[in-house]
Amino acid sequence: MNIEDKRKINERKFTRWEDFPDGGRKYWLEINGKHGWKARYVKEVNASEETVRFYQEIYDEHNSLVEIHEKFPMDKGHKAIKKEG
Repeated sequence: MNIEDKRKINERKFTRWEDFPDGGRKYWLEINGKHGWKARYVKEVNASEETVRFYQEIYDEHNSLVEIHEKFPMDKGHKAIKKEG
């Protein structure tokens, strides 16, 4: 599969993306939860459209990041984000 095909697939799966200066991209998709929380699935790819990082961010009802779960290249489990104060 060529780079253009991979890019089209990622653009269909994820609703938003940001281009990196090196030709890579950061894609993300947000899913709303039942209680005002949301999950953001983030996929970072290199210029060849190969996945270099994939993780999930969890946001509370105030849109504050409360947890990150890095899944690729290594599953590091859930990491709580400490709030200031």
